[in-house]
Amino acid sequence: MQPELDKVQMVLSTETLWILNTALALIMFGVALNLKVSDFGRLINQPKSVLVGVSSQFIMLPLVTLGLVYLIDPYPSIALGMFMVAACPGGVVSNFFSHLAKGNAALSISLTAIATPLAIIMTPLILTILGSSYPPTASLLRGISISPIEIGKLVGLLLGVPIIAGMFVHYKWPHFAQKIRSPFKIGSVIFLILLILFVIYDNRYIFMDNASLVIGLVLLHNFAALATGFSWGKIWALVPQDVRSLTIETGIQNCGLALLLILTFFKELGGMAVLAAIWGIWHLISGLLIASSWSRFPINKSSMV
Repeated sequence: MQPELDKVQMVLSTETLWILNTALALIMFGVALNLKVSDFGRLINQPKSVLVGVSSQFIMLPLVTLGLVYLIDPYPSIALGMFMVAACPGGVVSNFFSHLAKGNAALSISLTAIATPLAIIMTPLILTILGSSYPPTASLLRGISISPIEIGKLVGLLLGVPIIAGMFVHYKWPHFAQKIRSPFKIGSVIFLILLILFVIYDNRYIFMDNASLVIGLVLLHNFAALATGFSWGKIWALVPQDVRSLTIETGIQNCGLALLLILTFFKELGGMAVLAAIWGIWHLISGLLIASSWSRFPINKSSMV
């Protein structure tokens, strides 16, 4: 079964791939309508919580994912899909979930502002390091011969350019940005979800044949990501609001970016795409569940530092 799964190819037209790229770019533009230059300044004013958050996303989650892969020993293409998800920055709905969970929304926004441009370098770097650290995926990467620089270019195009454009609109026309940010973000996220569902439907036989192999792994990996953010925040003695936001920022990944990178550079490895697509659906469910649960339990102000 393993060789067959690793050779499964996702069928995706050039037009659909272009629409997916555009949808993700528009989503990141909508996210940037919430960003200000001062969000980056929080790294200087409140360095501890921001550095803990960035290290949770780009260091701890990849390490936990690598340990999980060694422990479970999944099929190589699925393992590489887990590495890709772990290498991506936080998801585009993490700010909403953080607000719903009564977490530190300002910290969540700052982590988005800092982690997103960092992903241009960190995503291909982490994917290369993790993929090379596990022999079965190392052999896959050697066979594909993908350049990390090419991945970084696409990440920069999909994330960097829309973020700069959105921040410029926010700076130049703040009232206009405030008026369109909510409907723009909600509409673009719904559009991306519909497109992911379309990809799943268009390749439904691949998903039906292989979904049972990854659903359990997706649930376990997502739980491990949420637990990593929560534990890392507790270890560094962050205030409860920050712990909630850090949990969500680490557990809600940008699976849209992961799926696009896979469909662009790893389209011959269907196992990667199956895992990333199911991750992209499930983390919305898990994020909503944990945020809704926390929303019922306000934080005791006396416990705040």
